[in-house]
Amino acid sequence: MRVDELETRAREVCLAFPEAIEKTTWGHPTFRVRDRIFASFAVDEESGRATMTMKAPPGEQEVLLAVGHPFFLPRYVGSKGWIGVVVDSGTDWSEIAELVEESYR
Repeated sequence: MRVDELETRAREVCLAFPEAIEKTTWGHPTFRVRDRIFASFAVDEESGRATMTMKAPPGEQEVLLAVGHPFFLPRYVGSKGWIGVVVDSGTDWSEIAELVEESYR
């Protein structure tokens, strides 16, 4: 999938929740509810990888990181319990939707 297709898919998942809005912050889309960010989409400038970040469910950050790819500890927000996910043509979007839903709550 092209990056724009991945971004469109991420947008569809994130904006499916009540009152969810998109706002560009730090040069990329962030998804919010009542001005609280619950997910973001970005393209890593160095690697060109498309990624999403969202708050991991309680106790799940370590479990997801132990899985390895596609999960990673994101800069800046990883220390606050967030998880990063590389998104590409092999992404399980139902899993992404579940993680985003947990973060949205």
